[in-house]
Amino acid sequence: EYQEFDKKIDEYVTDTSLYLHNALKKKKKILAEGAQGALLDVDHGTYPFVTSSSPTSGGACTGLGIPPTAINSVVGVVKAYSTRVGNGPFPTELENEVGELLRKTGGEYGATTGRPRRCGWLDLVSLRYSIRINGIQKIAITKLDVLDEFDEIRVCTHYRVNGKNIENFPTDLRTLALVEPVYRVFKGWKTKTSAVRSYSRLPARARAYIESLASGLGTKVWMVSVGARRDQTLIAR
Repeated sequence: EYQEFDKKIDEYVTDTSLYLHNALKKKKKILAEGAQGALLDVDHGTYPFVTSSSPTSGGACTGLGIPPTAINSVVGVVKAYSTRVGNGPFPTELENEVGELLRKTGGEYGATTGRPRRCGWLDLVSLRYSIRINGIQKIAITKLDVLDEFDEIRVCTHYRVNGKNIENFPTDLRTLALVEPVYRVFKGWKTKTSAVRSYSRLPARARAYIESLASGLGTKVWMVSVGARRDQTLIAR
């Protein structure tokens, strides 16, 4: 039964490393998309609540068989709010009606299992950590439209532990269990953005939110999406 499938896919099976090496020699562009997220990395994530592989940009090299020198641009993809699947530390998690609204509006359920994802406000501390270990040069913000109806939107700028402010992500679970997120509060734009087709046409408060993220992360915002369709991806100039 399965031998018939073998005949159909045989032409697509090859030495991936050699295939990509030849493409690089021909100056072809290669786009590698990572799975999951940096905090699930087996080496740099919130162990033991991690996956068995390396979802960081370095994992692209070991997974594809290409050298680090072949990577010339790293884009970080992040939602306009935070989510996590399964157990593990989540300082900005909202276990209330706000978190439920994020989940419902954003469709935050597992594609296969239907398992509800944990939702919370955006966490700049963990994002700065991800930028550092991945070498991220610019970010793409997705699902901005999920925040359209919120009266106020919060962003965690740093943590407080035992009365002291910390801006770097703790690497041990004991400290993470003690952190208290400190938020900056933004007024919501209360306008539907899904029909917007130009970054400059976004509501002023939405652009202020995005630009504050870029400032807090120390990186550029390259793209912003306000829906799942291609024409709902806006280039931020």
